[in-house]
Parts: sequence; structure tokens; C-alpha cells
Amino acid sequence: MKRTILLITVIAAAVMELIDTSIVNVALSHMSGNLGSTLEDTSWVITSYAIANVIIIPMTSFLALKLGRRNYYIGSVIAFTFFSFMCGQASGIWMLVFFRFLQGLGGGALLSVSQAIVFELFPKEKQNVASAIFGVGVFLGPTIGPTLGGFITEYYSWPWIFYINIPIGVTVASLCYVLLSEPKFKQTAGNIDWTGILLLAIGIGSLQTVLERGEIDDWFDANYIIWLSVAASLGLSLFIWWELKVKSPVVNLRVLKSKNLSIAAIVTFISGIGLFSSVFLTPVFAQRLLNFTPSQTGLLLLPGAFLAIGGLIISAKLLQKGISPLFMITTGMMLFVLFSWQMSRLNLNASAHDITISLIFRGVGLAIVTVPLTALAVSALEPKDIPQGAALNNMMRQLGGSVGLAMVNTYLHNRNALHRSDLVSNVTEYNPLAMQRIAGYTNYFIGKGFTSFDANKKAMGLIDAGIGRQSNLLSFNDAYLLVGAVFLFALPLLFLVTKKKGSKPQVILSDH
Repeated sequence: MKRTILLITVIAAAVMELIDTSIVNVALSHMSGNLGSTLEDTSWVITSYAIANVIIIPMTSFLALKLGRRNYYIGSVIAFTFFSFMCGQASGIWMLVFFRFLQGLGGGALLSVSQAIVFELFPKEKQNVASAIFGVGVFLGPTIGPTLGGFITEYYSWPWIFYINIPIGVTVASLCYVLLSEPKFKQTAGNIDWTGILLLAIGIGSLQTVLERGEIDDWFDANYIIWLSVAASLGLSLFIWWELKVKSPVVNLRVLKSKNLSIAAIVTFISGIGLFSSVFLTPVFAQRLLNFTPSQTGLLLLPGAFLAIGGLIISAKLLQKGISPLFMITTGMMLFVLFSWQMSRLNLNASAHDITISLIFRGVGLAIVTVPLTALAVSALEPKDIPQGAALNNMMRQLGGSVGLAMVNTYLHNRNALHRSDLVSNVTEYNPLAMQRIAGYTNYFIGKGFTSFDANKKAMGLIDAGIGRQSNLLSFNDAYLLVGAVFLFALPLLFLVTKKKGSKPQVILSDH
């Protein structure tokens, strides 16, 4: 019974952390109006959390060693909960951004250390079941975040998207204080690698800022984007050199000598692109182009999310029976490609049923990928290296999400401009269909009592609005195809995986 309660507790903590990566997205306009800030400044609420998350996640293994896993985990839960409260209390935008950054630092352990605890609670022969259970949180958190955020913002007020964490955080911290113990297998940590921490913060922090803010500020047209790009390049290069040189690195990059982990990390990065970019594209597509309400949009995501839970459990059982993880990963990625293809063919008459069916392929595909990919990542690692390998893998998923969002935002903007230009070029006096449509609209407005001049002006306004909707539609179609193509072109990487004869894939994860 204690094991079950602890399992539910740490999964709840991981889901809470992942929900907070996307729950703010739908509340930005409300925050902007309430705090008297521009929407551009308010978007730093998302950026600051993402930067903190990506910086801290690869360090969680070291921090758990240095501070003790139990102390670090409970302390992180308390920090996450306290700064959630402070976010809700913030009276200005930059105060909110600051507390949001600190909340992200506290949230880092809620993902990687939760994963370590979940795997430790299962015997070796049931590690894949543990992977599936943890995968539920990884998959559902970002998916239900926007829906939950929209509901809370619509019926309450934006501070409650932070206050909702308080009862969960207090419960998790209390139960972990009673139930959580130090792992049986424990290593000692070396000296604190302050140089590595500083270089990691500069490199990853700068990179994450560039990815989050690049499209908003026209990329390299902004001087600070140029300087941060240079800082990211230098910081990460020096970080890699230093971590491979120092005796007690804050992030043990030597585990990436495992070919399977390196390949799995790349594929996890790709899955992060698919997971986060599809969660961004689909609600925006449904609400902006099809005029769905936030609640209707949330319902679109639910069937695929629920079926994904079944897919996670089934994939774990298949993996346990000896089905090739490479076959399962390939199948899952192809299902996601099918989802992208179907979404790229939708038009402005698409129904909720059309989108829901496509999202089922997305949910099941990503679910099938999650468990064997986790197994593959650590399949060739020594037990002492698994926590670090898992942390790096988690970081790659989050980083993939940031790259995915930056990629689709930029692509949407560029393709929308291109499609609009193409469509406008067809509205000329030499196009009889366009002239016929304008004349029809003009006559309609004249019949409503408008002068010929005003009627023609309104007719051109309708034509322009129609062009805007069509160019938006075509750019979203293109964006779905782009994400699907990324998955398709990543498939050959799986042929590089090292296979061990006569062995079933296992996930053995204990936090040191």
C-alpha cells in the first residue's frame, strides 16, 4: 500500500510540473491586461520557466547525490509550491517572470527524480511497466495543460493556474516526507563543479532564450539575439570541453559514449518536437480558423490522450514479451507521420470528428514511442550511469519542445506571407472568377443600402478576410507536413542502434 501511494504521489508531482510548461499559454492575454504589460513582455512568463527547466534538469543527478535524493526532492517540491504561490501574488510582470524562473528551478527535480523513484519501486522484470506508468505523466502533462489553463482562466482568474499547485504540492511534500527514503544503491558526490554550472547556465540559458524569443523579435534583426547566439555557442562548447576534462562534472557527458543513449537522445529530441509543436498547432488551428471554443478544443484532445494511456501499457507488455523496441519506435513514429499527413489535408470545413480521429493517431503513436525509447536510452548503461542518462534524455525532450515551437512559429509566419502573396496575385481584373466574386459582394452590399463606393470597399474587405483565412490554413497545413517530415527523416537513425543478442530490453533506474 505504501508503495502504491508513493507511486501515485511522485507521478502527480511529475504531471504537475509538466502541466506548468503549457498551462500559462492560454492565459497570456489576461495576464497582460491585468498587469498592464504588453503581450510581448508577458510571454517572458513562459520563456523564464522553460529556461530554468532546461538548465536544472541535466544537473538533477548531481544535486540529488550532493544533497541527498530525499532532501533534494522534497526541497524542490516545497520550492515549486512556494514559488507557485508567489507567482499568483505577483503585482508586476517582471516580478512574475522572476518567480516563474524560480518555480522552474524547483520543478526540475519533479521530472527526473520522480522518474528515478518510479523505476526503483518496480522489480527488474517489471521495469517496462514502470516506464509506461511514468510515460502517462510525460504525455498527459503538456497535452492537458492548455485545456486546464483555459478552463481556469475562463471561469476563475489567471492567478489560480498557479494556486492550483499549492494543495497538490503540500500533499506531495507531506507524503514524501513520510514515505520516501534514500536509494539502497548510493554513490558519493565530488566537489561542486561551479565552473560547469556557470557554463551550463550561460550556454543552455542563452540557447533557450534565442529559441523562445527569436521569432517574436525577428531573429537576428535583434542585437540581443545575436549576442545570445554567440554566448550559447561559446558557453556550450566550453561546457562540453570542461565537463569531459574535470574529475567530478556536474553533468557526466561521458555517458553519451553509449551509442544507444546518443541515438535515443536524438530521437527523444525529435519526439519532443512532435509532442510540444502538435499541442501548440492543434488548439491554435481549431480556435483561430475553425472558431472552436477553448472547452471544445480541450475535448478534441481527450480521446487521443485516453487511448494513449492504453498504448503505453500495451507497449510495455509487448516490450516485456520480446518485441523489438526498434520496431515499436518505428511504428509509433509512422503513426505520428500519418497524423501530420491527415492534419495537412484539412480545410476550413473540417469537423471536430476529423481532428479527433487524427489526434488519436498522434496520441497512440507518441505513446508507442515513449516506453521503448526510454528502454533504449539506458539499455547499454551501467546502473550508476542510468540516472545521468535519464536526466540527459529528459532534457533533450524539453529542448526538442523549444526547438519545435520556434521552428513551427517561424515556418507559420514565413509560409503565411508566401501564401498570402500568391493568393493576392490572383485578385486582378484579368481573373474573371475574382471579378465575379467582388461584383457579387458589391451588389449584395448595394442591396443593403450602401453606396457603390462603400459597397465595393466592404466587398474588398471580405475578399481580404477570405485570403487571410486561406493563407493561414495553408500555412498550418505546411507546418504539420514539416513536423511529419522531421519524424520521417529521423527514422534511419534507428538502424545505428547496437543490438545485444539474446537479451530483452530492460529499464533499470535507481537514482544512484
